Amino acid sequence: MEPAEIRAERVAAVLAQTPMATAVTVVNAALMALIMGGPDGRAAHLVWFAAAVLVAALRLAMWRRHARDRTAALRSKQWAAASAAAAGAAGLVWGAGAALLWPADEAGQLFWVFAVGGMCAGAAALHAWHTPTALAFILPAGLPVAARFAWSGSEHELGAAAMSLVFVLALIATSRHSGRLFGAYAGARLDLARQAAALDAANASLRESIAHHRATEASLRHAQKMEAVGQLTGGIAHDFNNLLTAVLGSLALLRKRLPADDERAARLLENARQGAERGATLTGRLLAFGRRQSLTPSAIDLPALVAGMSALLGGSLGAGVRIEARFPPGLPPVQADSNQLELAVLNLALNARDAMPRGGTITITAEERRIGPHDEPGLAAGGYVVLSLADTGEGMDEATLARAMEPFFTTKGVGKGTGLGLSMVHGMVAQSGGRLVLHSRPGAGTVAALWLPRAEPGQPTAPAHEAPAPLAATTHGAGVLLVDDDPLVLGSTAAMLEDLGHRVLIAGSGEQALEMLRSGTAVDLVISDYGMPGMNGQQLAEAVRRLRPGLPVLIATGYGELPAIAESGLMRLSKPFSPDALAQAVAQHLRPAPAAG
Repeated sequence: MEPAEIRAERVAAVLAQTPMATAVTVVNAALMALIMGGPDGRAAHLVWFAAAVLVAALRLAMWRRHARDRTAALRSKQWAAASAAAAGAAGLVWGAGAALLWPADEAGQLFWVFAVGGMCAGAAALHAWHTPTALAFILPAGLPVAARFAWSGSEHELGAAAMSLVFVLALIATSRHSGRLFGAYAGARLDLARQAAALDAANASLRESIAHHRATEASLRHAQKMEAVGQLTGGIAHDFNNLLTAVLGSLALLRKRLPADDERAARLLENARQGAERGATLTGRLLAFGRRQSLTPSAIDLPALVAGMSALLGGSLGAGVRIEARFPPGLPPVQADSNQLELAVLNLALNARDAMPRGGTITITAEERRIGPHDEPGLAAGGYVVLSLADTGEGMDEATLARAMEPFFTTKGVGKGTGLGLSMVHGMVAQSGGRLVLHSRPGAGTVAALWLPRAEPGQPTAPAHEAPAPLAATTHGAGVLLVDDDPLVLGSTAAMLEDLGHRVLIAGSGEQALEMLRSGTAVDLVISDYGMPGMNGQQLAEAVRRLRPGLPVLIATGYGELPAIAESGLMRLSKPFSPDALAQAVAQHLRPAPAAG
């Protein structure tokens, strides 16, 4: 069975020739009526001419309706039948004219044969693409002429009838052959169109795959770049923390020895202390970017967290910035560090404020999302909550947006920003198992979206803020073995321990510390740096446990996140630390002195 697409093309091609076919019909019918209609037969010829004109008008009306039918291709069967019926009506007019107006003289008969034969040949040419339409005209137009010749019965006229039949059969064969050729051509063209469409679809899919591949590759390159920069900044932060430990410790000890009446020296000392503490804050942000900070994840209710920050945000942003928080009901909790998430929200809000120098609105929203494998680059499959902060500020162009999360990159003036706010947020969210996504256009504001992993049922909620515990009393004169490969840190920490009243033994490496313990040196506590060459702090602690079980070991480190330390159960003291923090750690972990006997 022929496909509907080809049938629709046949019908459309045939009906497109209707104006020419009807024009030829009307012109030839008018000539026949003028030439053949004598004084006695003029009325009959005029009636026949009127019938030809009426059929032509109906065919034109059908052609116009088909041209306006937007569903013609879907109704190809109905239009095929209508086309054949209209052609049949036209053919019948010519066949009836030959039969009813057949002249008695041979010249008139020859004229009718010539006219009908020409019309049949024209129909075979114009309607060849749809064989039923061609045959619908040829058969009722040509057969009556053959029948009129056969009706006379003479040998001469029977021969003419036979010739007429042969002519009709030849036209039928020609029409069928032309119809088959058209069908083959239309089928080939439709196949070519399908192949072209399939090729276009394949090309579109290939372009999409290439675009996705390029996006993934760019995302991977960016992630590798950020990872490399994170490792670099984490190492730098560690070294700075070592330096700041010596600086802050020395400043604290110096303050105790400063004369009470030397106000200028006290002021200079306080300036130095504040500068060192700002450096410690800076290294903390570097550790956050490098995903090396120490996090305490818990289940966090985002609406409650933002509501609890309302006073802080209002005081930090100023009167010109309005906060609108819109959270859907039933929003699940997220898994993150409560304090670090608060700091991230504050940093994003401050960035938004700076992007709105004339004031504006910061809209905080959240929505739950679930993604499958490979749906979002850099995120594992599972449930997430997207916390978004949208501002009405100036926005960023593509070049600025591409570098916005790089450490130390800032568009603010000198002295107005460190360029670590977004870096810190990026590192914290990535370390929590999510990611930070920025959307921005110049003049259209910026949207910062924090993808945070959804907390599993039963996860502990964020702990309430507790006041720091009072310093425990320490035993004076306790033996502390201090191990560090940095002489500055070693000297500063030893001075702080001595100021607390402890007896301090120092070692520049883990091997040296073990030699001292093997020699029988009396020690109540070991305080060791983590990142030492040869034997790091964790390895030293394991060796101490084997050599002297029960001897407490405290790890002092400038690195932020050390999973191995947390898993081993070792106690940890973060650098830089103040004398109070050192005293607190020693008091908590120093073994009680044995009772006097």
